[in-house]
Amino acid sequence: MKIVPIQEFDLKREVDYGTPEQNATVKQIVSDIKIEGDAALLRYTEKFDRTVLSSEQLRVTPEELKAAYEHVEPSFVKAITAAAANIRSFHMRQKRNSWMDLQPDGSILGQIIRPLKRVGVYVPGGKAAYPSSVLMNVIPAQVAGVPEIVMVTPPGTNGKEGIDPYILVAAAEAGVNEIYRVGGAQAIAALAYGTESIAPVDKICGPGNIYVALAKREVYGAVDIDSIAGPSEIVVLADDSADPVYVAADLLSQAEHDEMASAILVTPSQAFAEATSIEVTRQLALLPRRDIAGASIENYGAIIVVDSIEEGISVVNRLAPEHLEIVVEDPMSYVGSIENAGAIFLGPYSSEPVGDYFAGPNHIIPTNGTARFSSPVDVDDFIKKSSMIYYSKEALLQNGAMIMELARHEGLEGHARAIEVRLEKEGRGNDGQ
Repeated sequence: MKIVPIQEFDLKREVDYGTPEQNATVKQIVSDIKIEGDAALLRYTEKFDRTVLSSEQLRVTPEELKAAYEHVEPSFVKAITAAAANIRSFHMRQKRNSWMDLQPDGSILGQIIRPLKRVGVYVPGGKAAYPSSVLMNVIPAQVAGVPEIVMVTPPGTNGKEGIDPYILVAAAEAGVNEIYRVGGAQAIAALAYGTESIAPVDKICGPGNIYVALAKREVYGAVDIDSIAGPSEIVVLADDSADPVYVAADLLSQAEHDEMASAILVTPSQAFAEATSIEVTRQLALLPRRDIAGASIENYGAIIVVDSIEEGISVVNRLAPEHLEIVVEDPMSYVGSIENAGAIFLGPYSSEPVGDYFAGPNHIIPTNGTARFSSPVDVDDFIKKSSMIYYSKEALLQNGAMIMELARHEGLEGHARAIEVRLEKEGRGNDGQ
């Protein structure tokens, strides 16, 4: 793993919005689904997933959900159930309530909070199947009160025939019973615009490949989306008190996601940098997904040597990483200095996979530096807010003149007259007196 001084490291990473060919392909798929519905959906499923289906076969049956339990270990069911409980407990603390505020003049101002009606969850296949993503998308939506949650996933994941049973069990444990065996850009388009078999949703969430990401961007506006997710990232801020074995393992835990994943160590210690580099090489040779992780480390991995932890924190804030581990003496003392990070893991035992799978906070976190302005998925992503205004006669009489002043300043006489006619009827003149 290459070691570079901070002066030689480029802190900017280009956001991948796809090639012109990929964008053109996605636009065509979305357009075809929008116009043709099921016919295009089935055609693209055969083309890209090499699976021939009828409209009647798109939806996963209750019998298939039940049968999936026969193909997973009881230990997996136990683990996924425990993880779901932790995730639900964490997100329950994020719930909001509607509120109203009675003013002295009799006016009532407030905010009405309602859940979205229907949400679509994309669960990827391809290089790996992620049952944990089912929980992380579905549970906050359930806590928010979303009454209809639909899941789509490719018809064959992880090189297997049919949907991965672990994904189906995770969905069942999370309480999802509307599941369709479709993936890729065509699934995103079906969720956005609907087909004969799949009713449209209000929001689409969940990770996917570049075609899924581009499709989400294409349909945004017709529906809401969670984000345009980029490759996974981890930054570890560590000093000599850290264990290079632990840090190397954590860097590789993200590198194995994708060839474009980013794994970076920031440290003020040249000796620790060298020890960790050696350990990454040793562990990488033993990793089942070493080809993927190796490409990630080679192209997007680095060990940055800084002059101090304080300079390291400045680097971290500029990188705005998806995952940040702080493995230093007294890590709590540095939390207040971290301005930009999706999730912060403190101490040697808070390994990033603890958050990915089990602790409770959501693992769908902003990437590509967007932690500067965005947040992990939570309950707020699945609600909508309406402002409520009940203005009393007393309040209008008291404030009408100022409202008209502001409206006329902006050249909107109709706005001003909407107030003026009420003031005149109540016996007040043009000045509101």
